[in-house]
Amino acid sequence: MNDAAPIAAASAVPVYAPGPVPAVGGKVGVLLVNLGTPDGADAASVRRYLKEFLSDPRVIENQGLVWQLALNGVILRIRPRRKARDYAKIWNQDKNESPLKTITRAQSEKLAATLAPRGPRLLVDWAMRYGNPSIASRLADLVARGCDRILVVPLYPQYCAATTATVGDEVFRVLKTMRFQPALRIAPPYYADAAYIDALASSTSAALAQLDFKPDLILASFHGIPKLFVDKGDPYYAHCLETMRLLRAKLALDESRLVLTFQSRFGRAQWLEPATDKTVKQLAKDGIKRIAVITPGFSADCLETLEEIAGENAEIFKHNGGEHFAAIPCLNDSAPGVDVIRQLTERELEGWA
Repeated sequence: MNDAAPIAAASAVPVYAPGPVPAVGGKVGVLLVNLGTPDGADAASVRRYLKEFLSDPRVIENQGLVWQLALNGVILRIRPRRKARDYAKIWNQDKNESPLKTITRAQSEKLAATLAPRGPRLLVDWAMRYGNPSIASRLADLVARGCDRILVVPLYPQYCAATTATVGDEVFRVLKTMRFQPALRIAPPYYADAAYIDALASSTSAALAQLDFKPDLILASFHGIPKLFVDKGDPYYAHCLETMRLLRAKLALDESRLVLTFQSRFGRAQWLEPATDKTVKQLAKDGIKRIAVITPGFSADCLETLEEIAGENAEIFKHNGGEHFAAIPCLNDSAPGVDVIRQLTERELEGWA
């Protein structure tokens, strides 16, 4: 009789069947992330994209009632139609996507090829902070494919809370929903990295050599941000200055020959200066006939470089008396551009792969 008691007690212990378990294969994922793009060059797609982008408190810090009324009552009613026309000018019709998506995919594929000798444990993918493919979908896919460690590489050379930090925000938000979280690293900005400066210098020199005119000067146009962001401690302006210092030294150009400007102002707040469009206009009025523009803050050509610089600013320059205007491409998926990403990635993978 006494021998039966332990048997009965043991049979009362519940047996748990585990639920779905993510694949655990000891793989390492690399996720390249750029800003984002609408899914189509139409007003509805641009509206969805702008809604997500402009609702981020990193981008527009005051998301209060006044902003919500302006966003939903005015901006999202008017701006999408105009921006859709701009996107249509640069749209990759063959793939039915923006150039930013085409280039970022190519960067990912070429990076994967360069890292292939490290073996099949290393997986490379890409995502957009706003729009598709989303960070959430690509992180989930990497985990499902066996990645228990993931390196996120924001493709912004200079750190800014409105770009780099919001990638981190979204990655951490996604991880909060996961029961099984991969180990995570986020690559730092590379504004002063020797490989990046060398690539900028070599690509600029090569592009200038192909022109049928000699520029009187070169503008280096970075994306602008409100001055208030810098006043609050954002290092973006300092990073841009350091990139320029190093690039001027590499190209042997002084501040009068390689000029720093900031583009893409939005709203009524004071933004970083000098403004690219105002500078271009004044240069033409001052008798400068030939200029070239580089965009060192962008890792891939996009609306801001292909339409705003190569289109809008070229028109401003020529309308005010300028004659020759060249917009030099970003590093994109060129061999030097991919090598910059490779070196950054390999450095941050130390100890993992």
